[in-house]
Amino acid sequence: MVFACIRNLEYLIPVTEAAVSSPRWELYKLLSEPMRLRLLALANQEELAIGELAELTGEQQPNVSRHLKPLRRLGLLVERKEGTRVYVRLDRGALSDPVVADAERTGRRLCEEDGSAARIPAVLRAREAPSRAYFDGQGESELSFPTELGAYLAALAPLIPQRSLAVDIGTGDGSFLEVLAPIFRRVVALDRSAARVEQARQRMSHRGFSHVELEVAELADDSLPERFGGADAVFAARVLHHAPVPGAALKHLAALAAPGGAVIVVDYDKHDDEAMRAEHADTWLGFEERELTRAARAAGLEDVSITSVPALRCGDGPDGHLNWIVLVGRRPTAAPCDN
Repeated sequence: MVFACIRNLEYLIPVTEAAVSSPRWELYKLLSEPMRLRLLALANQEELAIGELAELTGEQQPNVSRHLKPLRRLGLLVERKEGTRVYVRLDRGALSDPVVADAERTGRRLCEEDGSAARIPAVLRAREAPSRAYFDGQGESELSFPTELGAYLAALAPLIPQRSLAVDIGTGDGSFLEVLAPIFRRVVALDRSAARVEQARQRMSHRGFSHVELEVAELADDSLPERFGGADAVFAARVLHHAPVPGAALKHLAALAAPGGAVIVVDYDKHDDEAMRAEHADTWLGFEERELTRAARAAGLEDVSITSVPALRCGDGPDGHLNWIVLVGRRPTAAPCDN
């Protein structure tokens, strides 16, 4: 008789040969395949699409799907559908099982040996390649705001107590700057596309806003908090759905805010319009309020709130048929005290 003790929750369960057909023994059999160990480890590093996993492992996508299926069935991997794409990640509680934890460590070593773990950053950069090409290829945009808008916003500006500095991430052609510039005394506008920054610069020159600083920069640039941190408000308008890892982007946004400063994210509510991905290089098809709130809190923001904006208020642009959401959170005024 084969006898083993298996940790299950907070007590030990004895298992004999008679229990070979149990789900527990099925787990052992499942984890005897190196390919599945590699998939566990990769899915623990980052939420990845099946196609991305195929690229990392060098396997055909149908073969990757075949190995993923039993891992999902046993609850080790969590699946999330994004239109026609399927993303998987390791279940949060999976590593509490010592057998799964050991399997993941073994898979991590295999991924380090074959180089697949080191290729994850390149895969994430590839996610945003269509987005970069899309924005760099955009032509001139019309100045669609009413010419008197700046005057109206300037009249409202004194009602906002903290308005020394605003940072606009992913400023694009500068449309949102026409709202921020009349209100804030200093505005820093950043975008990763040189072509879009030039469009924004022409717009600001046309409007006479000399206090707006424009620069080509990546949100992940570690020098940004030192150079432009301490903002009263950090804005990301229709940017997050282009980010390869939205949670990481939110952390970078939070790092730019002053203690007590606000982070404001304007983006799309969850939708299924694949045309936004195909025609506008969107990486994500919007966000659920719950997942966006969770990501904001994980980024260290507090007092997080979300407001829904129905499509009828979102203009007549290519995304005007979508419902939008606005997230507002604040950077804590002081670090939490350790008890």
